[in-house]
Parts: sequence; C-alpha cells; structure tokens
Amino acid sequence: MIESAALLSDAKRKLLEKYARAEVPQTDATLSAITPRPVGECMPLSLVQEQMWRRALSISGAPQMFNESITIHRSGHLDVAALERSLLEIIRRHEAWRTTFHTVGDKPIQIVHPAPSTYTLPLVDLSQLPEAVREIEALRLGTEDARKPFDLQRGPLVRTILVRLADQQHRLFITMHQCIVDGVSAFQVLPSELVALYEAFSAARHLALPELTIQCADFAYWERQTFGRGALERQLAYWRKQLGGEPALLHWPDERARPHVQTFRGAILPFTLPKQLTAALKELSQREGVTLFMILLAGFTALLHRYTNQEDIIVGTLSPAGRKRTEVRGLLGYFLNPVALRTTPSGKSTFRELLKQIREVVSDALSHDDVPFEYVLDDLGFKSDPSRHPLFQLVISLAPPMPELGPGWEQTPMDVESGGAKWDLYLEFSDRPDGIIGRAQYNPDLFEAARVQRIARHYQLLLEAATSDPKTRLCELPPWSVCD
Repeated sequence: MIESAALLSDAKRKLLEKYARAEVPQTDATLSAITPRPVGECMPLSLVQEQMWRRALSISGAPQMFNESITIHRSGHLDVAALERSLLEIIRRHEAWRTTFHTVGDKPIQIVHPAPSTYTLPLVDLSQLPEAVREIEALRLGTEDARKPFDLQRGPLVRTILVRLADQQHRLFITMHQCIVDGVSAFQVLPSELVALYEAFSAARHLALPELTIQCADFAYWERQTFGRGALERQLAYWRKQLGGEPALLHWPDERARPHVQTFRGAILPFTLPKQLTAALKELSQREGVTLFMILLAGFTALLHRYTNQEDIIVGTLSPAGRKRTEVRGLLGYFLNPVALRTTPSGKSTFRELLKQIREVVSDALSHDDVPFEYVLDDLGFKSDPSRHPLFQLVISLAPPMPELGPGWEQTPMDVESGGAKWDLYLEFSDRPDGIIGRAQYNPDLFEAARVQRIARHYQLLLEAATSDPKTRLCELPPWSVCD
C-alpha cells in the first residue's frame, strides 16, 4: 500500500511514480495468489470491465469513444507473412483479444473463443500515389478505421490495417476496444511482443516468450472472489470522507451552453512541453519530493483555479488499480479505474503549498483505488446527470513509458482520432526524450480548437513560472488574463 507523508522519500517518490504510470505493479501480500479459473463456469467481467460495458450499452451516440488506436511505423524491409504470424501468436497468447461479452439474465459474462489458425492483414498499397499525399491518405485510412464501432457480442474487438507507403515504409494501424486494452497494453506489452516475435519469425528463429500463467478471465474470477463490497468498506469510507458534501461544478469564464445530453463527440489537439521545461519539471519533482505526475496535476489544478477562482476542484485520473498484481504484468487487457482527485487551491497559497496538498491527495487516492468508480458513485448517492460525466469532467494522466523497439521501428499513439471523447477535456502526457508530448482530447460541442490551444499555451506558461519560483502565489501565476 502506498503511504502518504509530508515529504516523500526518494525511494517512495520513485515507487509512486512507477505505480502511477503502471510501470511496476504493487502487490498486497495479504491477498491470495491469482490462479486459473474453474473450467466450465461462466466467467464474469472484471469490476472495471463491467462498468465500462454497462456504460457502452447505455450510450447511443459516439460508440467509437471506446476505441483506442496506435500506429506502428516500419522503416526498412517488411516481411508481411512474419508480421501476420506475429499478430496470430499474440492473439493466441492473450485470451482478452479473442473474447466477446454477452449477458446471462442481466449479468454480463465473457466468452473466450478458440485461437484462429490463420491471420490475414488487410493491406492497402499507396506507393503509386504522389509522395506528398501518401502520409495524408494513410492517416485518413487509419482514422476511418478508428471511427468504426465494435460489436461487443460478435467481435473481434481488434482491427488492423497495413498501409504500404513505399517498399521500405509501412504503417500498421491497430484499433482496439478499450474493454480489452489499457495504456500498459497499448504502449508496452503489445509493441514489445509484436516486434520481438516479428524479428524472430522473419529470421526463422525460435522465440520463447514467457508463457502466461493466468489470463484476464482468471483475474476477473479472482477479483470477484476477493473484492466484495464488504472487503472494500474501508476504502469506501475514505471516499465518503474525501468526496462528501456537494462538490461544486466547474464554471469556465466563457463556458458554452452545455447540451442537455452528453454527445461524447471528440477531437484531439497535440502539443508539446519543451525539453527545457520538461527538465525543469523533473528537477522540481526531485527537489520537492513529488512525482512528475503530481507536478503536471498541480499545474492543471492551478490553471483551473486561475480560470475559475474556485477553491474546490475535482480532477479525474486513471489509476492502474488492477496492475498492482504481478501476475497480470504481461497481460493485454483493461485494468484502469477512474479516481477523483479533490483539492482546495487558494489564490494566497504558493505553488509549493499546492504541491504538498496534491502529494497527499494523490498518495491517498492511489491507496484506495481498488473500489470501482461506480461503487463510489452508488455509495455517495450521486444522481445521474445526462449532460455530463459524474463527479468530474476533466481528466489528466501520464502514459506508461514506451519501450525502445529497435532499429526500423517506431510507435505513435496520438496521430489517429476515433472521433469520440468520454470527458469534456482529457489531457494525456507522454514523457519522451525530446520533451513531454501532450494530447488534449476534447468535446467540440464544449470547446473550440482555438480555445484548447489557448489552454495548452496558458498551461505551459504557468508551469514555466511555477518551476522558476515555486514560492509564487497561485494568484500571481499566469495567465494574468484568461482572455489573452
């Protein structure tokens, strides 16, 4: 369990940083080991899978908002047959990628289908087009595929399309339903296994990846046996205390009229925090005994306070709660749980004081993140509002680090848009060698692109000022005018 303290030791800070990024799972030694599920029984969904499944069924518009896409770039010779064989092996290894979701009565269950004997990659050859339009057409094809909804009952819940730009240039677009994939899956497990398998198959070498001892359905069965509501009572008590009362809605100074029913339409704006600022953020995290995510959250919270002058702000994040168990470390699947981070920023407080508060809030929240978000809402008696996501509408996260894939391989997670969005505004960051890359996913019914660009610019200015002097009071941080 992660402890909160007035100042995190360097070891605890690094551990919490890794956990927040799902880089290293945390295991509660008091819990039983996850073992293979009983044969022949109907398998439930995991707690977080079920809440996503129910939400997917209840939303009539923008079903593609649950789609997650990545692009694998290949420079150099590509053996298509070896790539197809690699994807086939991944589907064989990971049951989640051949699972569909059904109901028995009113209860959802998951059905794992036999592994296929072959896998054929749809191939589109653009090499005869003018070079200037090949990338544009490739992105159009990838985006078109990413916007197609999945059928949770029929499956499959993974689609691929291979695009040839030239003899030595290919793009592999992979779109997955979020019921079977999370950040660790998309950014770490999948690309690492895919490239390792391809390099072995294309060279006619044998590669023995570690055999998976459990699967996602095993985890779901174990979780249902381990985490009943009674077992989560202590954690629910924390959330009652933390989120009690009537959390105020966030009121933007130039807020658009909100549609009566949430539309879930989405668009993406990429931006970058420069390398020099990234280095300053990391230096500040070391000096103040906090994680990089905490600083990014503190900056976002301070910005929201500057925009609204409100002193009760809730921002959401995605906790890798299910990844605490070492048994699931190498699985493709969905193990994230939304958690609410409630802070009380004051204009008279310094950025350093806000960081201290953020440190305690994040540490405590990640120590009580086994409770599914829906359980928290039910326990607190939150009433459904069709116009907005419950409890929080703004979300921030730091993506797991991407592995080095080797010569000729590259992965990009932010170039294809599904056209959907679960929240009003979602800021996702990825720590890269050239600086922190940000992706603002927003609902265009609530934000214009120009406004999101201003938010990104103001956010950078505020972080630059805060890292320059953490003793600066929040009321003195930029933006000095939200209209500039």
